[in-house]
Amino acid sequence: MQSLGKENHSSVFEFILLGFSSDSQVRISLFSFFLLLYLITILGNGLIVTLIYLDSHLHMPMYYFLSVLSLVDMSYVTTTMPQMLINMVCPKKTISWGACVAQMFIFLVLGIAECVLYAIMAYDRYVAICFPLHYPLLMSRPICIKMVTGCWTISIAGALIYTVFTIHLPYCGPHKINHFFCEIPAILKLACADTSFNDRLDFILGFILLLVPFSLILASYVRIFASILRIHSSQGRLKSFSTCASHITVVIMFYGPAMIMYMRPGSWYDPERDKKLALFYNVVSAFLNPIIYSLRNKDVKGAFLNVLGNRRTSQ
Repeated sequence: MQSLGKENHSSVFEFILLGFSSDSQVRISLFSFFLLLYLITILGNGLIVTLIYLDSHLHMPMYYFLSVLSLVDMSYVTTTMPQMLINMVCPKKTISWGACVAQMFIFLVLGIAECVLYAIMAYDRYVAICFPLHYPLLMSRPICIKMVTGCWTISIAGALIYTVFTIHLPYCGPHKINHFFCEIPAILKLACADTSFNDRLDFILGFILLLVPFSLILASYVRIFASILRIHSSQGRLKSFSTCASHITVVIMFYGPAMIMYMRPGSWYDPERDKKLALFYNVVSAFLNPIIYSLRNKDVKGAFLNVLGNRRTSQ
């Protein structure tokens, strides 16, 4: 960190986030759209957390993990979108070096946590469908808490490695980030040093933190589908498929763009494409999570109707 103070911080005090468009009318339209998207995302995920807390029928491992995912999603979009919205209406689009590093680290912690959470949720469904009699033992409350604790430990460790090796590079200018927030691939393009080691490190970390969880998810669902096909009742098969469909949808939406972003060679860098990919796994997936889980999940819809019914009764 001493080299950071002598070399990097002496030459970089702030960055300029270029964002999406320099046209004022386009920026106003984008501001309105993304503000609405952000508010709906916060309200939707907040509603899921509230319903799971209030309804005792949802006090199960599956919904415990879902509540953690919703909290992660609310934090995830809040790490990037307020800054993006401010830059759309303010002529000064700068972010300080310290704020940029903080945003980069927090974004990575939450992103990695989401990767691991999806794998945990897939394992939960695998145990519930393939070993229903052992489910209370294998997914007891202490085990669930240990899983979430392990998730955050992996997330913080991975984010620290990414961030430390990025901020130790010298940045000599120009200090314009062609992105709407401080994301590592965009930051590395501003370094005035060889970044081949960082590219290799990013691929290795991407393999461990993206491809390994994704492979575990695929393995879990192969076993799940094999078990579902053995169910004699067509209604039972339909119910089991429906339970897993929402999770599969979210996994594909999140992992696809994230793997393209963090596991591709540095020479494939395309700022305009990268901004769209980042929007997809940072904003769109968090926006769609509450919609997918509420529309395709009878328990969540039932909890929502119960809360509304209790409120009307109390009035």
